[in-house]
Amino acid sequence: MKKIIIIGSGPAGLTAAIYGARDSFEILVIEGSQPGGQLTTTTIVENYPGFEEGVNGVELIQKMKKQAQKYGASFISESVKSVNFSQKPFKIVTNSSEYSADVVIIATGARSRSLELPNEKAFWGKGIHTCATCDGYFYKDKKVIVVGGGDSAMEEAGFLAKFAEKVMLIHRKNIFTASKILQERILNNPKIEAFWDTEIKEYLGKDRINAVKLINNKNNQESKMLIDGIFMAIGHIPNTEFLKNQLKLGKNNYIEPINNVYTEIKGVFVAGDVADWRYRQAITAAGFGCMAVLAAEKYLDER
Repeated sequence: MKKIIIIGSGPAGLTAAIYGARDSFEILVIEGSQPGGQLTTTTIVENYPGFEEGVNGVELIQKMKKQAQKYGASFISESVKSVNFSQKPFKIVTNSSEYSADVVIIATGARSRSLELPNEKAFWGKGIHTCATCDGYFYKDKKVIVVGGGDSAMEEAGFLAKFAEKVMLIHRKNIFTASKILQERILNNPKIEAFWDTEIKEYLGKDRINAVKLINNKNNQESKMLIDGIFMAIGHIPNTEFLKNQLKLGKNNYIEPINNVYTEIKGVFVAGDVADWRYRQAITAAGFGCMAVLAAEKYLDER
């Protein structure tokens, strides 16, 4: 039995753990299958305040975890299989145990959709990225690919064009799904070139990606393209599968919070990318983690 259980250990969950433990609340963090979340796949983080020389994503997560532990937060390396929010205390079932809590903060984040090609995991963070705002600066005067055809892909391509020498927009269909105004802006940018009916067939490189093999899915013609990096913009999948029939999920199975961090169930709060499909930044996730645990503390105090 715990006062507050935090599900997830990215910036949102860890910030919540730091604030909650420092305020003398009993905190248990269930880390999940990828402790630290997506930030651990980023090599250098240069836009997180306080690190003027940048910081390794794994190192940043470790510092946050140690800070939470310093104030008394506990951690377990398990994944949540299911929850029961229909009764109090709430029940959380992991792979090997069952826990109870007065308050639950869901900070499970979201995972990026990928092409699921061979060697993809090996090149993740070594040429393959999912956030232009996070990693675009590293590709100044270089050639990059953006995969996708929606609004996110257009926005990523436009942002990268500020730094890169050339941006190749790769889309498997013959028409973009992005809004017309975004399409016009991107297609009129001289640094951006669109490739329709085209897919990446293979990643090429040794220690990091330096080229890709492309295929035109209309005529099956293959080609090789020399590049320095790839940015996936084909969507994200929120980690909400364990919440089936327990919380109302919104578009694309994201949690749609009430007043930023509340859910329809009193005592259940949400923070970070699991409810934020727009910004998806470490700093915004941390901010939501702070708000969620302060709201949780107020809820407990009022009880």
